[in-house]
Amino acid sequence: MEHSIIIIGAGMSGMTAAIYLKRAGHDVILMEKEIPGGQINKTAEVENYPGFLKVDGPTIAMNVYEQVQALNIPVLFESVESIKKEDKIYIKTNKGEYTCKRLIIASGRYPRKLNLEFEEQYIGHGISYCALCDGAFFKGKTVAVVGSGNSALEEALYLSNICEKVLMINRSEKYKGSPLLLERLKKCHNVSLSYQTNITKLLGDGTVLNGIEIAKENQKETLSLDGLFVYIGSVPNTDFLENTGIELKDHFIVTDQQMHTTVSGIYACGDCVQKEVYQLTTAVGDGAVAATMVDKEMNCEKNW
Repeated sequence: MEHSIIIIGAGMSGMTAAIYLKRAGHDVILMEKEIPGGQINKTAEVENYPGFLKVDGPTIAMNVYEQVQALNIPVLFESVESIKKEDKIYIKTNKGEYTCKRLIIASGRYPRKLNLEFEEQYIGHGISYCALCDGAFFKGKTVAVVGSGNSALEEALYLSNICEKVLMINRSEKYKGSPLLLERLKKCHNVSLSYQTNITKLLGDGTVLNGIEIAKENQKETLSLDGLFVYIGSVPNTDFLENTGIELKDHFIVTDQQMHTTVSGIYACGDCVQKEVYQLTTAVGDGAVAATMVDKEMNCEKNW
């Protein structure tokens, strides 16, 4: 099936690009393997997005998705398996094959795992990567949050309002997130902060996680808990780009300032792109730039 422009990923960056292109009169479709909005759906509170004093991530995602729907932009819920650039751009998904003249990759990132034994086994059975999604299952219970950045701090604050006790596990000497968020956490009576602490083992009965082993200053200790929320960074979703000619650096897509990749006709934007700052605002900005460049390029071809 042939289209003018295909966008892989219906996160904030991809949906922004789609809105810009549709309003410019282009035939554009979105492909998304999970739910529109991407990682922002897993954020309990957003306080640094212009225009909102405080808003939850799913509300932002749904508002943008409603704009996509209002413009009648098709969204195909399919997983992209490979792409190939020849005379056209060929895209293979788990459900079919497509071609397009221009492609924007906005495939985002997914949570980095601890890579400990039994981790896969306990996902959904004590281990989670989304406090907003799963926090309610641990109401009145003891949980741990591993990580030191804004995501870990934000979700620990969210969990502090639900859980009896929240244990912060941080392998560094300090927390890397916002000082404002850290100060809020320190004021929470049911939150304890740790430093230079590593999780060395996941404990459970084979079905459900019920504790962790930690190491601090060469001393090991066992902690009983009901849930573990992991926020130790994320990995770009770019596995499907192998052997495409698109330059990657540490699995992130390399682009220029106009969001061009190293393959003509293919652009990238959002969290899958190599850059200095990964924020909601930069994702939206990337999407706007990519869409504007595609629009200009295609208009030049029409007028040539």
